[in-house]
Amino acid sequence: MVQTSSPEIRETAEGRGSPASAPPAPPTPEYASWISQDRSTDPAAVTMRREAAELVERVMAHYRDNTTHEAQEQWTEPVSNYLDADRWRRETDAVHRSVPLPLAMSSELPGPNTYKAIDVLGIPVLITRDRQGAIHAMINACRHRGAKLLEPGCGVQKRLTCPYHSWSYDLAGQLRGVYAEKTFGEVPREGRSLVRLPAGERAGIVFVSLDPAAEPDLDAWLGDLQPLLAGMRLAECHHYSTSELTSPNWKVTLDGYLETYHFASLHPKTVFETNLSNMMAHDTWGPHQRIAPALRPIARAVELPPEQRDPGECVGPIYWLFPGLAIAGGWRQKIAVSLVLPRTATESVTQQIILLRDPAVTDEERQAADRFGEWFHEVVRDEDYATTYGVQQGLEALAGTDFVFGRNEPGLQHFHRTIHQHLDTAHRAAR
Repeated sequence: MVQTSSPEIRETAEGRGSPASAPPAPPTPEYASWISQDRSTDPAAVTMRREAAELVERVMAHYRDNTTHEAQEQWTEPVSNYLDADRWRRETDAVHRSVPLPLAMSSELPGPNTYKAIDVLGIPVLITRDRQGAIHAMINACRHRGAKLLEPGCGVQKRLTCPYHSWSYDLAGQLRGVYAEKTFGEVPREGRSLVRLPAGERAGIVFVSLDPAAEPDLDAWLGDLQPLLAGMRLAECHHYSTSELTSPNWKVTLDGYLETYHFASLHPKTVFETNLSNMMAHDTWGPHQRIAPALRPIARAVELPPEQRDPGECVGPIYWLFPGLAIAGGWRQKIAVSLVLPRTATESVTQQIILLRDPAVTDEERQAADRFGEWFHEVVRDEDYATTYGVQQGLEALAGTDFVFGRNEPGLQHFHRTIHQHLDTAHRAAR
């Protein structure tokens, strides 16, 4: 089910957006742990559980000392780096048009003859799983006259038929039929397949490169993070829903995903009800990272022996794949995935994907899944994005100044440092 929505923001006397209604109560029962129930002997699952136990110990040390992970120093980022349209083009060329993009969860294409269509930087991308289960990606445009084959969303389709003149393709993108070919003239099949894009599937995530000539090494791209992602067994989850939000400049938007410093002030009646603020562990794997905030039950678990602690109740890790996929709740029964993609220099789009460990079959299960998705959607829209739209509004007036990222915001520092590195690499390659 695909829903679209735009931020509904009112202006307050203080000039900051506020929700149109009272903030939703945190769906505390929806945070049931999965990791404590997992008994898989798969090496990736064993690695994940061992890593989870170690991560809990690290976060507990912060809880005991009332500290958080800190970078060595502060970082300043010129405001002009958010404003410059030319820089935005160079960033998207060096990043989004160059690296493997995580554009779908495997469970969005749950079986043979399924697809996900998504627009990325104005490029219509079509991801398919063919009848043998293999993943493909291609430009979502007919080779006859360029018409879009499928509108954005997920679904089942045994044959891709152009709505304009009924040319048809199989799920691998091969041209299979030309309507009225006798009068049109013979069309060589091998020369009119859909334009393919490099694609691959790892750990329940589908990656696509926008450069048809790219040869991405996904194992190298994910590195040592891949076993931890695989241990969450995301490919076994069930896709429940996808909703969509418009959002500001992609970096303004993503800055809000990469720190826990704002939980108490921005989310006092929602996220802060379940998460402690400004208390987390932080790890990086190449361009990727994980922030792991402390959850409130850690106050009780700190007194328990290690074997009695439930990692899923103590820590809420968010695995973040560069350049814009956040996986929250990977140790739980319900998982919230955020995919942030730039659209223009001043606007991005966010897909919120809800995954379930078990399919919602009964009315009660569907209502619980709906509450979880609605809570996630409303908090991001009415609290996070209401504030970041205010940030966007003030950027031009702050031109010539810079932002400062604190030592307690290592995720932001790593994100911006990685962007700078990709720009530097692209600049050297162009010389």
